[in-house]
Amino acid sequence: MSRATVSRVMNGRDSVDADLAERVKAAAQELDYRPSSVARSLSLGRTQTVAVMIPELDNPMFQRVLQGFTDACAPKGYRVLVANTGDDPEVEVATAVEARNRCDALLMVAPRASDEVLQELLPQLQPAVVLGRQPSSRIDVSSLAIDYAAGAEAAVDHLVELGHRELIYVAGPELSSSNRERIVGLERARQRHRGITVTQIAGGAHLDDGRRVAAEVAASSASAVFAYNDLMAFGLLAGLAEHGVRVPEDKSVVGFDDIDLAGYANPPLTTLAVPHTALGARAWERLDALLAKREDPQTEPYQPELVIRASSGPAH
Repeated sequence: MSRATVSRVMNGRDSVDADLAERVKAAAQELDYRPSSVARSLSLGRTQTVAVMIPELDNPMFQRVLQGFTDACAPKGYRVLVANTGDDPEVEVATAVEARNRCDALLMVAPRASDEVLQELLPQLQPAVVLGRQPSSRIDVSSLAIDYAAGAEAAVDHLVELGHRELIYVAGPELSSSNRERIVGLERARQRHRGITVTQIAGGAHLDDGRRVAAEVAASSASAVFAYNDLMAFGLLAGLAEHGVRVPEDKSVVGFDDIDLAGYANPPLTTLAVPHTALGARAWERLDALLAKREDPQTEPYQPELVIRASSGPAH
């Protein structure tokens, strides 16, 4: 039996006769043989590892993206290296370069770097995919975008239909492109709905950020609040309850993302749903095509879907 035959069997190729493949596997099991991943990488010229860069690993939304991605790439024998950049663009850039040097491909989830930086960086990192952000048209890179502006418009449309005219937007991180896109959508909605006001207050992206602004929201005359994401909406719900504000009787609250716990909030949270797990799986399909040099056309930005629950109600 040749070494080439054994190699083909141990690498999972189906070009070997089934009976012969079974004999090889039986012999390997008897000898307690384990293939060397290092040797295999040297032979193939690949590490069989893909890097995923995430700005906030504690955010359930990013965890769902990661779950979808790892579930999709595992059957192809790829391992995933995860880097948490902590919302720091400089750390993000340095980590991206180092990670790409160690891995076969790179997935950047909601990068915080500017378009100018990405324009210079991304061509050096190919194959690479950007998820959750629509890079500038000057950047030739594979991307999976989410129409955050349309989601923000849908949130305002829903609240206006309920009779709300004075709204608050609790903003996300200043460096977040998705926050800027939400603001674009809010302005478009304000232009369409004459007579409404949308006041923006500084927020963040975490539970504590939502709870921190609850006093300001409670003291305002606004009857509805749109939060940058569900985590902040959760914190806001808790903070408003502490200030004696009833939701939705006194103020309606709308979040964004539809994370797993959104339906279990008190009250259950109205939010904009994004298929993050499916997006993670789609990101691997795009990277797999790039690695194999297959054609994989760009897709239109994903449209968030309004999920109406008990946290939004008629204005009083």
